[in-house]
Amino acid sequence: MQELDLSVSALLDDLADRLGPLFPRSETRDRALRYLQGLLSQCERKNSWHLAEWLGDATPDGVQYLLDRARWDADAARDILRQWVIDTLGSPEGVLVLDETGFIKKGQHSAGVQRQYSGTAGRIENSQIGVFLLYASPAGHAFLDRALYLPKSWTQDRERCRRAGIPDDVEFASKPELARRMLERAMDQDIPAAWVTGDSVYGGNRSLRLWLEDRSQPFVLEVACNEPLWWKSFQYTRADEIAAALPDDAWQTLSAGSGSKGERRYDWALTPLTRLQPTEEARRWGHYLLIRRSLSTPDELAYYVVHAPRDWVSIETLVRVAGQRWKIEQGFQTAKGECGLDEYEVRRWASWHRHITLSLLAHALLVAIRQASHQQKKLVPTGFS
Repeated sequence: MQELDLSVSALLDDLADRLGPLFPRSETRDRALRYLQGLLSQCERKNSWHLAEWLGDATPDGVQYLLDRARWDADAARDILRQWVIDTLGSPEGVLVLDETGFIKKGQHSAGVQRQYSGTAGRIENSQIGVFLLYASPAGHAFLDRALYLPKSWTQDRERCRRAGIPDDVEFASKPELARRMLERAMDQDIPAAWVTGDSVYGGNRSLRLWLEDRSQPFVLEVACNEPLWWKSFQYTRADEIAAALPDDAWQTLSAGSGSKGERRYDWALTPLTRLQPTEEARRWGHYLLIRRSLSTPDELAYYVVHAPRDWVSIETLVRVAGQRWKIEQGFQTAKGECGLDEYEVRRWASWHRHITLSLLAHALLVAIRQASHQQKKLVPTGFS
């Protein structure tokens, strides 16, 4: 047990050493590190009042100062998060996973808030939406990046933006565009990632798919049933029409990974798509449609466009990559349930990014601690504890 405690202490010290130079004042650095620990604590709620009480403060003023006016750069902290996750979990088999999540809010003053669909609530709610990038590998999964989605109702009202602290140079960007920027930041740092995956919000954006192709980045991205695809003789055909035309023997039952209720088993089919390939290099790459069909409800299908080197492509590999998308849902659940991701009480642009970044750092630290605990248990001989 002492060795495990030392391992956890080493993880904390390593992260603290990396974050330390971000803070010109030692008091701000110490408060930020304590805030991280508070996010990982058993504190009843992870809002300003409860965290201040956990920190031993009589009021939340110190916590609010850290998130609002203190001098430190949340984007620099994000860059440290990304590198720390790769140093901890990096693998040539890594998968970059895109998704968004909602933060239910009251009022109209929090940056980016409006009535909009929130997957968290499963309906239209007054909420903020954050777009996130997660890294999944055999060693575990943790977040790399985040972006607050600003609806046009905000970006078209610059005075409202200024009241929420949104810089004048922040313009409207769609969720796929925010995702592309996060992917670009990660790829420019040579993140070891074999694949990119995400749901139809991202897969349905042709510009994002073409950008990934230009970067020679393999992907398995979900698309809608009516996505037009080139199939047979260069004819555009809807994804669901392609699925309906496949013979019965094109399907096989495979697991997309384990979940809370056991293996996620579905019927799967894979068919090549037609694409003009004018160069020898382009001919090394193939385009495919991967289709998932529910075993219990055969009419329930999902569709994925695949772009990858031909010698990488097997249905087993693509099913495994498609299954990685559930990892980001698990990440949201843990980050919200244990690291206070959604329990903030801030309204301003900078404060949102500061809290969210610290919460993602806490989540990454939690993943690393659990990974160290798992490795330690494997080293304990049978019969000892």
